[in-house]
Amino acid sequence: MCGIVGAVAQRNITPILIEGLKRLEYRGYDSCGVALHVDGQLQRSRSTSRVADLESQIGTARLQGFTGIAHTRWATHGAPASHNAHPHFSPSSENARIALVHNGIIENHDELRSELQGLGYEFQSQTDTEVIAHLVDHMYNGDLFDTVQQAVKRLHGAYAIAVFAREEPHRVVAARQGSPLIVGLGEGENFVASDAMALAGTTDQIIYLEEGDVVDLQLGRVWIVDADGKPVEREVKTVHAHTGAAELGPYRHYMQKEIFEQPRVVGDTLEGVTGIMPELFGDNAYKIFKEIDRVLILACGTSYYAGVTAKYWIESLAKVPVNVEIASEYRYRDSVPNPNTLVVTISQSGETADTLAALKHARALGMTKTLTICNVATSAMVRECELSYITRAGVEVGVASTKAFTTQLAALFLLTLTLAQVNGHLTDEQEAQHLKQMRHLPVAIAAVLALEPQIMAWADEFARKENALFLGRGIHYPIALEGALKLKEISYIHAEAYPAGELKHGPLALVTDEMPVVTIAPNDQLLEKLKSNMQEVRARGGQLYVFADVDSRISSSDGVHVIRLPEHYGLLSPILHVAALQLLAYHTALARGTDVDKPRNLAKSVTVE
Repeated sequence: MCGIVGAVAQRNITPILIEGLKRLEYRGYDSCGVALHVDGQLQRSRSTSRVADLESQIGTARLQGFTGIAHTRWATHGAPASHNAHPHFSPSSENARIALVHNGIIENHDELRSELQGLGYEFQSQTDTEVIAHLVDHMYNGDLFDTVQQAVKRLHGAYAIAVFAREEPHRVVAARQGSPLIVGLGEGENFVASDAMALAGTTDQIIYLEEGDVVDLQLGRVWIVDADGKPVEREVKTVHAHTGAAELGPYRHYMQKEIFEQPRVVGDTLEGVTGIMPELFGDNAYKIFKEIDRVLILACGTSYYAGVTAKYWIESLAKVPVNVEIASEYRYRDSVPNPNTLVVTISQSGETADTLAALKHARALGMTKTLTICNVATSAMVRECELSYITRAGVEVGVASTKAFTTQLAALFLLTLTLAQVNGHLTDEQEAQHLKQMRHLPVAIAAVLALEPQIMAWADEFARKENALFLGRGIHYPIALEGALKLKEISYIHAEAYPAGELKHGPLALVTDEMPVVTIAPNDQLLEKLKSNMQEVRARGGQLYVFADVDSRISSSDGVHVIRLPEHYGLLSPILHVAALQLLAYHTALARGTDVDKPRNLAKSVTVE
């Protein structure tokens, strides 16, 4: 979600802050800003447009400085407006003493706001962040590091903050609780940011701050204390953030680029897998897998649909019962814990606040056998879980997830085969056949992507619609859910997905000749049932758009539009069909002229509840 970049240096840091914000644009945002220490005063520039506009403003104002902070904001408290954009100053005047940026949500901001208003502070925004700035100013004792340590004790909720003071040039103090924050080390200069990608090309020496850490950044040193105020040493890691991943190349949008990267990244994710073995997930995996008798999957959004797909796989092949929970709901309901449960979290960023909170809740209930499927090896999710499988999707810039989803599916199918093997349900012949299919996945996905011209023709029709239904059965029902999500995310067409057998239980009332009905029709054991559901649509005048396997015996006719996928792929068929649905969503959004990579109101890495 929101992004932070900060720096203390002996050179003009404005270009570093701006470049860092550009690298964080993939998260999604609706405003941005920079604050600098300039000639003994605090100065800032803020914009409700893109970072490029902010850069132009700063260039016109000729803002330069050696100490500063920058931010991209995704609105929670207060509308996307200049007065709500970060950085926030305190006092809220030309004579400001404190500048602060913040990711997360402060739950007791109303109480603190009332207290600070009683002390005479005037608020210029509706944000919870301005509360922190005034609180730091009120408690400021001439030592910003000590002040921030005391101030964060008053905060309830999640935060990552970076702050500097007028009286202390060449010093930035930062703190985190529930939101990610990293420190970048340089020669005579130091940095802070939301993730290492923001500092790519500036430094590759990275410290990942732990929960409750407060860090003091100065020119020649970095000093860290933990939540108890005790000095701590955190490991310095060399992180090579891949800057090339953020280059568009020949593609019009990052989403299109990332869709077409799927053959490669799925291959990368499976690289080195020469056989099915528990050690793929960690040294202690065999022991843990032998002890579990059920699986609990926790995830949000697209990752949740990956988990639902995995439920079909695991129960079918490994014969282990699976529950899939929306992470944001799980920890707020009474559930029945089982200590022999394998708790699996799925997250692209590894910093998803709801999923991290659900994981901690599950552990608190006594379910300590944990595994994560994650795209970021250094993330909080990986550190929190005993076992992990790191997907290799690379940086995903488009807000609507594509390649992260397909690599999650690939990893989850590996987990399925591993559990099946441990439980004695996978023969050597079956293992060899599944591995052969998995190695062929990159070629199979590429063949689906070659259907792009046919899908573009459908998109021209969809672009004129305002509603759509998606239908699937069995393991393709969650893929229908994902297809509907993609369409609504980037084209703003209202789309819903249902198991096809549920049509007659309500959704059929929506079907008219103005309602396109996207149907996933693989040649599996449910195909004949699905054909009956399709007839229900046609009988009501609905227009069917069918993604069929090459041998599914479904023909185009009046009101029935068919695109044939090159081959049927059995249990791995969802990975092929979702690629076609991604292209449909992308080209529909393109035809409607929406901001494909940065859809309104959405963010990439959701680090607040």
